[in-house]
Amino acid sequence: AAILPDHAGEGQGRILQRFPEKDWEDSPFPQGIELFCQPSGWQLVPERQPASFFVAVLTDINSERHYCACFTFWEGLDNPQVGHTPSDEELAVIQPTKVFGPKSLVLVSRLDYTEVFRNCLGLIYTVHVDGLSVPLETVIGNLLTCVIPIAGGSQRTITLGAGDRQVIQTPINDSLPISGSSVAQLFRQLGIVNVLYLFCAALTEHKILFLSSSYQRLTDACRGLLAIMFPLKYSFTYVPILPGKLLEVLSTPTPFIIGVNSFFRSETQELLDVIIADLDGGTVTIPECVHISLLPEPLLQQTQTALSMVLDPELEVADHAFPPQSTQPSALKIQDKEIRGVFLWLFARLFQGYRWCLHIIRIHPEPVIRFHKAAFLGQRALTEDDFLMKVLDGMAFAGFVSERGPPYRATDLFDELVANEVERIRQEEACPHKVLNHVKELAEQLFKNENPYPAVAMHKVQRPSENSQTSTQNQTPFPVLDDVAVQLFIDHAAAKLKTAPPVVKAEVKGMVPSGPPLGDIVDRNGNVMANSARRLEVVRNCITYIFENKMLEAKKLMPAVLRALKGRAARVCLTQELNQHVLQNRAVLDDQQFDYIVRMMNCTLQDCSHIDEHGIAAALLPLVTAFCRKMGAGITQFAYSCVQEHMVWTTMQFWEAMFYSDVQNHIRALYLETEDGEHKKLLNDNLSNGREISALELASEQSRLWPTLSKEMQTERVQKEESTVFSQAIHYANRMSYLLLPLDTSKNRLLRSSGLGDVESVSNSYVTNSIAGSMAESYDTESGFEDAESSDVANSVVRFINRFVDKVCNESGVTNEHLKALHTMIPDIVQMHIETLDAVHRESKRLPPIQKPKLLRPTLLPGEELVMDGMRVHLIPDGREEATGLMGGPPLLPAEGAIFLTTYRLIFKGTPTDPLVGEQVVTRSFPIASLTKEKRISVTLTMDQFVQEGLQLRSCTFQLMKIAFDEEVASDLAEVFRKHVHKLRYPQHVQGTFAFTVGQCGKMVVEHKTKDKNQSLKTLSKNLVKTAKRTIGRQYVTRKKYSPPTWENRSSFQSELDEDEISVSEEVEQSTLTLSSTIRSSDRQTMSNVVERACCRDYQRLGLGTLSNSLTRSKNEPFRISTVNRMYTVCRSYPGLLIVPQSIPDSTIQRISRCYRQNRFPVVCWRNSRTKAVLLRSAGLHAKGVVGFFKSPNASTAGTNNDLCRTLLTCACVAGKWGSIRGSGRLSAYNPDVGTRLAGKESPQPNGGPSEALFLRQQKAYLYIIGDKAQLKVTKDQLQNWEVVPIDVCDVRQVKNSFKKLMKACVPSSSTSDPNMSFLRCLEDSEWMALLHRVLQVSVLVVELLDTGSSVMVSLEDGWDVTTQVVSLVQLLSDPYYRTFDGFRLLVEKEWLSFGHRFSHRGAQTLGSQSSGFTPVFLQFLDCVHQIHLQFPMEFEFSQYYLKFLAYHYVSNRFRTFLLDSDYERIELGVLYEEKGERKSPQVCKSVWDYIDRLNKKTPIFYNYMFSPEDDEVLRPYTFISNLKVWDFYMEETLSEGPSYDWELRGRQERVAEETADKPETTGPKSQRRIVWPCYDSLSKVVPDAITKLLQDLQSLEAELGQTSEKWKDTWDKIKTTSSVRLWGNIFRKDRLIPQIVFDKFCPSLTRSFEGILFKKGALLKPWKPRWFVLDKTKHQLRYYETRQDKECKGVIELADVESVTAGTPAMGAPKNIEEKAFFDLKTTKRVYNFCAQDSLNAQLWMDSVQSCLSDA
Repeated sequence: AAILPDHAGEGQGRILQRFPEKDWEDSPFPQGIELFCQPSGWQLVPERQPASFFVAVLTDINSERHYCACFTFWEGLDNPQVGHTPSDEELAVIQPTKVFGPKSLVLVSRLDYTEVFRNCLGLIYTVHVDGLSVPLETVIGNLLTCVIPIAGGSQRTITLGAGDRQVIQTPINDSLPISGSSVAQLFRQLGIVNVLYLFCAALTEHKILFLSSSYQRLTDACRGLLAIMFPLKYSFTYVPILPGKLLEVLSTPTPFIIGVNSFFRSETQELLDVIIADLDGGTVTIPECVHISLLPEPLLQQTQTALSMVLDPELEVADHAFPPQSTQPSALKIQDKEIRGVFLWLFARLFQGYRWCLHIIRIHPEPVIRFHKAAFLGQRALTEDDFLMKVLDGMAFAGFVSERGPPYRATDLFDELVANEVERIRQEEACPHKVLNHVKELAEQLFKNENPYPAVAMHKVQRPSENSQTSTQNQTPFPVLDDVAVQLFIDHAAAKLKTAPPVVKAEVKGMVPSGPPLGDIVDRNGNVMANSARRLEVVRNCITYIFENKMLEAKKLMPAVLRALKGRAARVCLTQELNQHVLQNRAVLDDQQFDYIVRMMNCTLQDCSHIDEHGIAAALLPLVTAFCRKMGAGITQFAYSCVQEHMVWTTMQFWEAMFYSDVQNHIRALYLETEDGEHKKLLNDNLSNGREISALELASEQSRLWPTLSKEMQTERVQKEESTVFSQAIHYANRMSYLLLPLDTSKNRLLRSSGLGDVESVSNSYVTNSIAGSMAESYDTESGFEDAESSDVANSVVRFINRFVDKVCNESGVTNEHLKALHTMIPDIVQMHIETLDAVHRESKRLPPIQKPKLLRPTLLPGEELVMDGMRVHLIPDGREEATGLMGGPPLLPAEGAIFLTTYRLIFKGTPTDPLVGEQVVTRSFPIASLTKEKRISVTLTMDQFVQEGLQLRSCTFQLMKIAFDEEVASDLAEVFRKHVHKLRYPQHVQGTFAFTVGQCGKMVVEHKTKDKNQSLKTLSKNLVKTAKRTIGRQYVTRKKYSPPTWENRSSFQSELDEDEISVSEEVEQSTLTLSSTIRSSDRQTMSNVVERACCRDYQRLGLGTLSNSLTRSKNEPFRISTVNRMYTVCRSYPGLLIVPQSIPDSTIQRISRCYRQNRFPVVCWRNSRTKAVLLRSAGLHAKGVVGFFKSPNASTAGTNNDLCRTLLTCACVAGKWGSIRGSGRLSAYNPDVGTRLAGKESPQPNGGPSEALFLRQQKAYLYIIGDKAQLKVTKDQLQNWEVVPIDVCDVRQVKNSFKKLMKACVPSSSTSDPNMSFLRCLEDSEWMALLHRVLQVSVLVVELLDTGSSVMVSLEDGWDVTTQVVSLVQLLSDPYYRTFDGFRLLVEKEWLSFGHRFSHRGAQTLGSQSSGFTPVFLQFLDCVHQIHLQFPMEFEFSQYYLKFLAYHYVSNRFRTFLLDSDYERIELGVLYEEKGERKSPQVCKSVWDYIDRLNKKTPIFYNYMFSPEDDEVLRPYTFISNLKVWDFYMEETLSEGPSYDWELRGRQERVAEETADKPETTGPKSQRRIVWPCYDSLSKVVPDAITKLLQDLQSLEAELGQTSEKWKDTWDKIKTTSSVRLWGNIFRKDRLIPQIVFDKFCPSLTRSFEGILFKKGALLKPWKPRWFVLDKTKHQLRYYETRQDKECKGVIELADVESVTAGTPAMGAPKNIEEKAFFDLKTTKRVYNFCAQDSLNAQLWMDSVQSCLSDA
């Protein structure tokens, strides 16, 4: 068809003429063609343009492509605008008189021969321009009547009758695309990586837009992209040239490949999801929101390498010293085919073995084929691969399967490649050169296909002459042609064609080869999961044991089997082994066998993904309907009712794949049976080569025979196939109902939401027991049917099966009648199955429950009571790997046991589920008050199929419990447990905490069996009243109206006092000092109490004033104790007595206090005994800066400012004056300039202390104020001699967040392999060490300042967090007293308790402070002390354990010491001055200090044996982070006994252990060796230190000898005073050696059992000599010395060698005057010793003693 459009008015094209007038029969005329002739729009131009040519592609409704070749030239016209006179506003542009309009010749064809079209249209134009003698009608007539075959490799010569001649070669195979050189051009324009991006984008269905200013290049680029996608065909919108008028097409939601002229670039900018390839600029722009999945590695890399070798062969030899002569890339045409060869090779690798995953479900009348995607991905081990998943799901691949699936058809290059070359490709893939050779072979075939004949130079086409192109004379317009003449030509040719023979060669059909099966490929590649033969052996053995009924053996192997089943090979092995035990589709087991088999099946299915890529679920499907157990009354339970909880059963794709593979097997069997003998033999000869005939091969043979069959036979075969599919559909409806209907159809287990729900069942969005789908709980309330719920389950299952049946039956051509029959059948099948299940369910309830481990009871503290009795739970492993056995050692977790909730702790006690360590007891507990986070989790245990609800509980004692409730625990009970935990964790008032309620509360155990949770409230209320009476002591109680208390009031009578349920009238007592009573009682009484307080004892020790001083105001002391705060009116959070300068009156103090936050004004807390510098503490100032206060002009505050100024300077000057009087030489010269030091110029000093250069300056200040940088400006006042040092303090929020991260680092909730989540990385992220560094750094700085004689005031935040840390650390570092037991206690009592650190608030101890969260300021301080202790181990009297003990109990709420926020609150509650005698129960300690004292008397656990302090040493620890260590308190755990900080429990557990150990066991030598397990055993107990061990031995020896045992401390002090020990300190400092104690040197009396003088006969010819003999029972020796005083042993007789002791006779040279009976002989294995005692009695004693030693041994 030739079309001659013309411009009309405003840029509209129109068709002038078309030939033929009517459409061809087989090819409709494309509409809208005029838009494509001028894609940029029809316009007139002032100058003639050169003629242009391009090919546009149009797709018709049948997705056939039409190629429109457009040849455009320009004709002159008279300008329509010339006659128009411009008005004034218009610019007078000089209009040319002539303009040019476009005219196009368009050739529309179904064939794509660009060059031929160019020549033909060019010829028509030439005939017109050059006025050749040939009529145009003839040329067009000839063009329209050429007949070109589509394929077959023929060669045609055509002529249009104008003296021209062209040769057309048709491709050999039509299925291979023709690309010319377009692919090579595309790579040249965009480069390898960009084209690969486009390639992957096109395959994964993204939108692609090409831009270029050349139309022909757009068409070529699109053609090239399609060519490299072969064998896949692009099936979405494909418009290589899109006209400007149709640009809105670009916002279509479907994928496309479109080309647009760069002229419209701006319109494409706002497309958000389109990949734009600019051919002219060589760029590909991918929007942010588009993610392109790339080829899987190593394919991507290998493809890039191959492409690079084709496109740029010089690259490889670019660095060679002697590059080869010719490394030019091939010619463009060849290169094009080489690139396509690379992509063919790539697809052969991607799709290798695809034919083995085809299911043929019908052969006649047409083959129906489905692709088993999951199996393909599974065998390739590429299930995770994004790219392949998307390709296989895409439209192109669906087309690929339907086109290439049929087994009997013509084959092409790709089929051969995939069938025959896979092995070659696999072997060569690693060697690029071999790959290149293969690619070149493929390129050769592709080239040959396109150019079957050698090039012929027979082309002869005329072009327009030069002058006619350039001349601008008036050319004649293109004439209107005579359509009748053209039509005559067409009719004439048509008549000829009818008689001509067909041109196209018939296609040769044949069987498509399948190539090697996939399995082998993958196995040889070694991508199969490495499952050692040992694991498979374990699985096989276990199954054998089960079926041989050796249950004990099977039980031992079970955990190993469950671990092995993580691997694919083991799972396959399991299905194969189980198969062997099935006879005639049935295997009846007993209960225990059934239980084990079901557990193994569940474990196997648990790791199957929902698509079941390894076919494990498919292999188990027949087995779950085979294994069963007999129950009573003729009822059988099958395994399927116990393995339903898996995603795979609710996945439609799984059922489809299973169904199709079964149908294929049946159809194969059908044809194998029907084959008559000859055919069968033939088939076997042809195909089998010793293997079975595959279904595809059979189908191919059947398709070949189909045309030869009679009509009847054809119909019969179609019917047989159809009924095969139908019967399978019924079978599958049954199978699906087995696996989808839950055992208890009335029960809803809300598990997972997925799968089953379809559009109608939106209302039923609950999930039931079996189907993890949308079975419902929403039964119809109006109808009132109770069983509506189960029918709902049934409805959902029916709907699911119906959807399945519809889909598979439509695809496999089941007749409508059969489909209807199925639909009526399915509800009956389901209903029948539900009835069977109900019976099974009833019976299964009667089964005896499986034996579970006995629940172990925990030991409780005195006064600790159970709130909830044990609930059966599983303790699940968290991120700590020691307990799981991954780091060696036994797998202690998961463990099964119970969780107990007491008034004090949360305790898990149980035994590991692994039977190899089942004897051990696992305990994990933490105080309920330390719980920081509780969250619900759902857990799947390896053993069981159920997903259980669980809790994750995290404690700030660095413990984590992940528990999963056993199925016997009702979910409402778990909820009750959570509520109780919450109430105990956050009581209403601090009196609800364990420290107050201990031993008081009535029994309040939540029983599991009873329905009513609070059984009898009467007994409870009685208890409460009793409790109240008991607690209040001598106060009497009057009853008012009593209402039963709620749970949280059960133990805190305080809340009842508040609510006035019990009214109490008080006799004022010392012991219960509420604030009102404090005020009523006389000052003197309060004073005497306050004086007893720790602070006052310390102030007196430091010489900072005594109370008598403050009352008599003696003037010679610089400081006094002020009672201004005795009623806590000036500052609530300060102690009652404070140290202030003598000269500052109390009235001034009251005024000053207002300037400070929380009224915490500066007070003195410590004085350096040498330099007399003082340490002051206060809060930060209110908003105004310090300097502001000193300089404020405001009259109203002026007085206060002066006071403030005076106070501070008095403190400083007093100290300064003393300093200068006592000042030593080293002070006067230099003093630190602190400002520069902490302004962040980090010092190069090794210990993180100040560097000398920075630190020295001439002028020293009397007072340094350490303040918050945010509040202060740095200032110095030379006259007044004070200096402000601003520092960065860590905010409380920072500490809180840092601690959370530290907990997650030390106790992660789940293990991870992510390198960014490793322990050290998480520790660094927490910044905990950085915070310690900061606090220590400031403290060391203050220590330096005080040591050089300047006073320091620490004035940070509110004065109760960081200030307290710094002030305490400074005192600890500066004053050795605080490094002793008494001193440290005093330090904590003074600085932390009296000065009001908010323990309750920071520890979130009550409901009120719950929102503020846990902030471990005190723990941070203890960690700092621990760091100092590590660096100076000899300076502390207490051990590291002492610090851990405090760290544990400051959050445990076991003692009252760390409760409440200030002394004021403690007095108000009457806690502060509890009288010693008042304690009723001696076992309940209220103060942690008393408890430590008591323990310390019993055991040296808190004592540091290396304590050997130097006098008055000031410690300066290293503070760099590299010098700090992670405290092992955060990391250690003892699963055998739980935390070791409650000593009563420890003692009891040991007693229990001893009792069990004492039971008589099998006689035999017992080894003294013990295996120590990480995280299970307590190392300190199993491997005690030498000194503790010796002290224990000593005590047991004393007990044995019946002596009263000394206290360990006295013994130790005695030993230490002996001279040898005194040297230790020095030894240790030099060599860092821990000394060895040899006890017999220090306490000879203890180790010697019997001693005295004996005469001993010497060796031959030696005389008898008297010696001092010692019989040592413990060492089992008889030693002798020269004299009694002698320390050097002269000889030793080992009693082990002694054979006998007998009476002897006097020998030669024996001592005179000694009776005969005094002689005795000692016979050893080596010799005989002769002894002589002083008399016979003595000799008898010696003989008896030696004899008793021997018999003891």
